[in-house]
Parts: sequence; structure tokens; C-alpha cells
Amino acid sequence: MATISKLSPTTPSSSISSSIRLRSVQPLCFVGLQKGSDFSSKIAASRLSVQGRRPSKGSMIVKCSQGWENGSAAKRTTLHDLYELEGQSPWYDNLCRPVTDLLPLIASGVRGVTSNPAIFQKAISSSNAYNDQFRELVQSGKDIETAYWELVVKDIQDACKLFEPIYDKTDGGDGYVSVEVSPRLADDTKGTVEAAKWLHKVVDRRNVYIKIPATAPCIPSIKQVIEKGISVNVTLIFSLARYEAVIDAYLDGLEASGLDDLSRVTSVASFFVSRVDTLIDKMLEKIGTPEALDLRGKAAVAQATLAFQLYQKKFSGPRWEALVKKGAKKQRLLWASTSVKNPAYSDTLYVAPLVGPDTVSTMPDQALQAFIDHGTVSRTIDANVSEAEGIYSALEKLGIDWKYVGNQLEVEGVDSFKKSFDSLLGTLQEKGNNLKLVSQ
Repeated sequence: MATISKLSPTTPSSSISSSIRLRSVQPLCFVGLQKGSDFSSKIAASRLSVQGRRPSKGSMIVKCSQGWENGSAAKRTTLHDLYELEGQSPWYDNLCRPVTDLLPLIASGVRGVTSNPAIFQKAISSSNAYNDQFRELVQSGKDIETAYWELVVKDIQDACKLFEPIYDKTDGGDGYVSVEVSPRLADDTKGTVEAAKWLHKVVDRRNVYIKIPATAPCIPSIKQVIEKGISVNVTLIFSLARYEAVIDAYLDGLEASGLDDLSRVTSVASFFVSRVDTLIDKMLEKIGTPEALDLRGKAAVAQATLAFQLYQKKFSGPRWEALVKKGAKKQRLLWASTSVKNPAYSDTLYVAPLVGPDTVSTMPDQALQAFIDHGTVSRTIDANVSEAEGIYSALEKLGIDWKYVGNQLEVEGVDSFKKSFDSLLGTLQEKGNNLKLVSQ
């Protein structure tokens, strides 16, 4: 098994054009992205001023390893309005090769990318785009886990380059690409810190976020990593109690850093939504009363609404103001798990009601397309706070234990990522064995 020290820093892609500049007024769309061409040639592909029309359904979906043929993006979409009018940053919850498939999405208003072990498992195992690099790694004697991380690091570096203009334009406010430490470290405080330090060093990009799960053993890891000046995306947050612990870890890390300028140490807290409804809906159906059934599909948004209230409370007052004087930036709330699992619910259920300033919404294909196609932009996150409080309390009265819900979803989330990680390593091992047989 590879250790994290086996992978040396990957050389930056010097061939990537440094002249990419994205403008919200007239975004650029790149066309003629042919499969098989290298990264720099795709960047240098023809530029086309896009038409001011609403995208037709399905037009903005990124398809892994299928180059955009004469694709186009809307000159202005609801994603631009989301950021410019309401202060919420739309990010894309997916990453695959060729990463230049992200360019039309950037033009449509996407301002960052999130990834996780499940996303890479799907991307690498279902695509031929990784075969050439993987073959070279195996033939050079790299073990499977080292090869995996080299594949991942290249994708992250290339995506960071695409989003760098946004990062620069917003002075580090947006333009981030997230990469997660091994899910096998979810119960390992020290191992997580070392993995985060290594990933930060090997990716070597200003706009990378190192993802760390919000498990109890990793809360101290978050503090220590922030203290070292590494920006973090805290993931797998399912409860208000754990979210508060995440905020405190961020504040503790900033205070312990000793840095005179805290402006380059940033963080987001990924608060998961749809999975909350998936579990609580099952619990409500078992209760079976009319009151219980009427609360289906309402728990996740209610809890997220209260999370925003907690965010506003924690990032105010003397303690926070002292950090602001040193350049500290708020740890933004990021709405994750925004895809709708229940087809009976609106396809924008976990996006539209959670629009608010200084927040991020990371959306997979379906949620992103739905919001571009028929989403409405208005501040909703604190429009019905009293209703959210009522729903939260009503669920407690029905016997819903929020602590149990958070713990159960955390266990399921970590297990899911571990299975994806192990499955992908198994797939790569099989490919590697086949390559060795062919070469013999």
C-alpha cells in the first residue's frame, strides 16, 4: 500500500494558457473541443461570443470524456443572477476528464468545483480518458494507490488553472476546486492532518480546497490544518451541533495561526441537505400519522435555514471582529447534496429555498440544469425562519432525534466514500494487472 510520501509534487502544467480571463458581462464559450487533443490545445480552441438566450434543457450538462462539439452557453443565466444579485456562489459538484468540459459551465456562471471519492470513482472507472496516464504510471513501477493520487492531482491542478481567473478577480472569494483526503482517514486525527498537508503541497495551487470530513476525530484536524494556513472545505456536516463545532475549529485555527494576514486562509462548511430528508422521510413514514406525513420533504431545508442563523450568530461579535482586523474571512456555508432523491419533490427543492448572501450552492448535473432552466433568484434562506423553527421543533416532538440523524448520516456518508475509494482501487488494480499481462 502506498504512503502519502511516495507521490512527489506534480509539475505544473506550463503549457496552459495564462491568458484566460472570464468576464461576467460577456463570458467566453470554447467550441470545437475534440477528443484526443491535449489540454493546452483545447484551451486555445476557437472562441465564440455566446448568444443571449436561455439554454435548452440538457444543453449545459457536462459529459465526461465527450468533447463539446459546437457547444454554447447562455450569455447570462440565472447562475449569474444568483451571484450578482443575491451573493450566492454556484459551484459544480462533479469533475472528470477532459476538464476543459468545464469551460461552458464557467461561461454560464459556475464559480467553483467540488469533488469527492465517489465522483472520482465514477469518472475514472467509466472513462478511457485516464488510460494513457495510468498506463505510464503502472509501467514506471508506481503502485496502484500512488497512481490513483497522480490521476486525481492532475485533474485538480488542471481544474484549478481554469478557475484561477475567478479566484484572482474575487481576491480569493471564489474559484476554488476541492479535493478530499482519503476516506480511510475519517477516524484518524493525525493521519488527516498529514494527508491534508501533503495534498496541499502536491497540488500546489492557490485556489485548492482540501476537503476534511466533519467527523468527531477530524474536528481537531480542521483546527490544526487551518492553523497551518491551509484552506479547507469541511464536508459531511449533517447536524447543527456538528456544524457549530466546525465553526469553532475554524475560529480556533485562525486564532492559533500566528499569521499577521489571515486573508488567504479561507474555508467553506459543506452542510448536506437532501440526505437529511431521505432518512427523516423514512422515519416519518414509520410513524405514519397525518402530522408526520405532512412533514415529509421539509426537514432538510428547515435545518439548513437554522444553520444559516447559526452562521450569522457565530460570525459576529467581539471574537470575530478581532479576527477581521487581521484580514480573516468568514467560513461560508456551502449547501451540498442538492440533488433531489425523491421524484415527487421539486427538482430545485434544495437550491431555491436556500438562496442567501455569503453562501455557496454546489450542484450536480441535474440540480444545476434544473436551476438554470427554471430556477428563480430571490433571497429565501431567511424568509421563513419562524416556520423552520416550527418544523424543527415539530419533528422533535414526533420523536425525531436530530443527533441520531446526524450521526447515522455521517456513518453512511463515510462508508459510501470508503466503498467508492476501495472500489476504484480495485478497478485500477485489475487494469494494472491486465496491462502487465499484455506487456509480458
